[in-house]
Amino acid sequence: MKQDIDIPKVEGVYVAIVNEYNDIYKTQDWNAYIINDNDDALEMVIIVTDGYSEDKITSKFRKKIDVLPKKSYAKIELMQEELFAVNNQFKVTYFKGNTMYDKVYTFRKNTINLKALQPVPLMEARGVLVK
Repeated sequence: MKQDIDIPKVEGVYVAIVNEYNDIYKTQDWNAYIINDNDDALEMVIIVTDGYSEDKITSKFRKKIDVLPKKSYAKIELMQEELFAVNNQFKVTYFKGNTMYDKVYTFRKNTINLKALQPVPLMEARGVLVK
């Protein structure tokens, strides 16, 4: 039964953690984003995030996005810097047309930092990107 389910390879969808200025609170914040660099919209996007290490597990955070238009991005959550000391997982499931896609994006502990910033597709920002 399970072997009969075909989940194709995810392409053109990324998760980035971006360091950006918060105009309201006048602070530098780290925010997680999902990026759709495809020519098709993503539907019913479900994202489950959590963090873990050998001795710690964070609580799970869930987010649903009804439609993520083509060539666009959406904020997932604000990331506290204390979370960078653990592995951070983003489990992303979505539909493109009638096909379901699923992928786990993992940011290894201590890899999210100012030295690791790079240009992020579709955003005029720099961040840590997992493809």
